[in-house]
Amino acid sequence: MTSLRGFPPMCCPSATTLILGSMPGNASLEAGQYYAHPRNAFWPIMEMVLGIDSRWAYGRRADELTSRGVAVWDVLGACERPGSLDSSIVPSSMRPNDFSAFFEAHGRIARVAFNGATAFRLYRRLVLQGLSARHAAIPAAVLPSTSPAMASMGLAAKAEAWRGVLGSLEG
Repeated sequence: MTSLRGFPPMCCPSATTLILGSMPGNASLEAGQYYAHPRNAFWPIMEMVLGIDSRWAYGRRADELTSRGVAVWDVLGACERPGSLDSSIVPSSMRPNDFSAFFEAHGRIARVAFNGATAFRLYRRLVLQGLSARHAAIPAAVLPSTSPAMASMGLAAKAEAWRGVLGSLEG
């Protein structure tokens, strides 16, 4: 069984939108980058919705995204999981990130967007009850997962759903 640790948040102090995944997949962990799997639709969707070129170097894409007030993180900071699938995460090994500290440090967060239903379920189960009433009341949206495992919805339909939440951030 592989014990995994996630990444620190990708963000700037003035972030207004927090995008949450569940836990980085193996390709992302190996690359040290959010959404590094070549078939993950996250960066192509950011290109379609926000105009951030998915061919740019990772650092440039990350800088462009955070300059628009978007923070990226994961619900879990650590877990055990054979492979990359969320369904393989060992429930007893799940350790959520410290969202109370994150929200205190990033007081302008006005919405949370979940990259898939699993991230939302984990947040609701492991995080929400530990938040202050103010932080628990931040509006949230569950968006279609950008994971290649979520192939039942096409890229255009996923991008349209994401545009509904992030479209106001276009540069």
